[in-house]
Amino acid sequence: MKFQRATKKAAKLRAAVYGPSGSGKTFSSLRIATGLADNGRIAVIDTERGSASKYADRFDFDVLDLERHDVDAYVAAIRAASGAGYSVLIIDSLSHAWQSLLEQVDKLAKSKYRGNSWSAWSEGTPRHKALIDALLSYPGHVIVTMRSKTEWATSDAGGGKSKPTKVGLAPEQRAGVEYEFDLLLELSVEHVATVSKDRTGRYQDQIIDRPGEDLGRDLLDWLGSGVAPAPAPEIIDVAAGDPDLEPESAPEPQASEPQTQPTLEGVIAAIEAAADESALAKVAGPASKLSKEERAEARAAFRKRAAALKAAAQKPQPEPPWDTVAASADAENVWRMREPGEEG
Repeated sequence: MKFQRATKKAAKLRAAVYGPSGSGKTFSSLRIATGLADNGRIAVIDTERGSASKYADRFDFDVLDLERHDVDAYVAAIRAASGAGYSVLIIDSLSHAWQSLLEQVDKLAKSKYRGNSWSAWSEGTPRHKALIDALLSYPGHVIVTMRSKTEWATSDAGGGKSKPTKVGLAPEQRAGVEYEFDLLLELSVEHVATVSKDRTGRYQDQIIDRPGEDLGRDLLDWLGSGVAPAPAPEIIDVAAGDPDLEPESAPEPQASEPQTQPTLEGVIAAIEAAADESALAKVAGPASKLSKEERAEARAAFRKRAAALKAAAQKPQPEPPWDTVAASADAENVWRMREPGEEG
């Protein structure tokens, strides 16, 4: 354990834009993203029923209209954007994931925990963490929009008259989520942004009228200054990998492909998601790239999942085709995985 002099590293933006309906969250995000992209590609995960596509004549971007709003759907969409290599990812809006999670936790509390929502969050919190981890692991810039709770206030309209004004309050998202972002922009219905958080040190507490491409370019300049960061960990796809877990048997990467380092969380998620023995065997390749301590934890999860699949397979079933039997044999070999020199 050793301290060393701190250095600023080049980084990717994590920004959140929130405000009431009509404040311009989608439009402002597209403008900022255009400045950030620097001629790179922009992707939008749209949960707002096609609202982003209404600006297709103003901006150049690809869109995924996400019909399901559960955390798993969001994470899968983020992985798809990562695999496609988009420079900037806009998620419009993150609030739907939170609303879906609240509904899931409520159902869990009623069906599994006798109405105890506190206990139900023991399952809800890891799901929310998986979503945040996917956001933070994205290899490009990320801008999310969040709806804010809305109230109506009375403001002076001049001439002794008053008018109702829509006022945005806290974003519809889990408390504390603001800690995950570099930049927080609160938009008013007049499309004016108040910078409530700013790690660049340039914009804190400033008022920005109609934030757009210039802000994106300024942020890109700041983010690009500093030493090059270490390669980002790979977001593991459930079906990726090779049937051999041990490091010496891992497949050699092609010369044209960059080497990537999988994460323990991604490997365990892939193990737990494996629907059959063949899918389980394919996780072994990414697991072989983990550290010795992480492989031990992954191996424990592997054996637990393998035992569950083996128990399920013992139920009477029609005779499987030969290729399925062969895949099962591959998985059987992986079940016996050991560290080099490990006994028993």
